[in-house]
Amino acid sequence: MPDVEHITPYGSDAPKERQVEQMFDSIAPAYDLMNRAMTFGIDRLWRAKAVRMLRRDNPRDILDVATGTGDLAIELARRLPQARVTGVDLSSGMIAVGREKIARTGLGERVSLSVADCLDLPFADASFDCITVAYGVRNFANLEAGYREMRRVLRPGGTICVIELSTPANPIVKPLYKAYTNVIIPAVGRLVSKDTRAYSYLPESIAAVAQRRDMCDLMSKAGFNSPAFRPLTFGVCCIYTAQA
Repeated sequence: MPDVEHITPYGSDAPKERQVEQMFDSIAPAYDLMNRAMTFGIDRLWRAKAVRMLRRDNPRDILDVATGTGDLAIELARRLPQARVTGVDLSSGMIAVGREKIARTGLGERVSLSVADCLDLPFADASFDCITVAYGVRNFANLEAGYREMRRVLRPGGTICVIELSTPANPIVKPLYKAYTNVIIPAVGRLVSKDTRAYSYLPESIAAVAQRRDMCDLMSKAGFNSPAFRPLTFGVCCIYTAQA
C-alpha cells in the first residue's frame, strides 16, 4: 500500500499540497453538509471529546492546523473561554466559509483564520501551548515534516491533539466500514459536490495514513513525547495526543 503522501486528490503531476488546495476550494460550499452526512453527525461528538480532553490543560494560545471551515476552532473557543484560537488552512475557499461561521457566532475577537501551509507555518518558535488538527494530517504532503513544524511552534510542555479517521480493526465492523467508505461516500459525494474525485480520495487517504501505534511512532520521530491514541466509535476515528 502506498504511503499517504503519495495518495493525491487528482493523480496529476502537481504537488500534493496544490491538489489538496484545489480540492478543498472546490468542495468548500458543500463541505459541512457532507461531513454531517458522512458521519451521521458523530464528527461533532469526536470534536467535543477532544476538547474535553484538552480542558484539563487550560490552554490559552491554541493553533488549529488544517482548520477547514473552523468547526474545531469554534468548538475550542466556545468550551475554553480563556483561549485565543488561531486557525490555518491551505484552502482560501474553506477559510472564507469559516470566517462567515465565526462572524455568526460572535467569536471573532478570540478566533482568527488565515491561509497558511502546515509545512511552513508563519509563526515563531514556541508560539502556542496547544495545537490541534481535525481530519487533516492525512492531507499533509509530508506527514513527518508537518509534525516537526508543529513541534517547532509548540511551547515546551504543550500538547498536540490530532483527530483522524482510521480503518476499524474489528473483523465484523471492518467490511461494513469498507463498503460504506468505498461505495456509499463517493456516490453521495458525487450527488452533493461538483468534484467527483474528492470523495474517492477520502477513503483512499484514510486507508493509507499511519494509524494507531504507527501514528504514535511518527509523532515520536518528529520530537513529541508520550504519544498515545484513543479509538472512538468502533475504531473509525482515533484521537492522538502527545507533549512537546
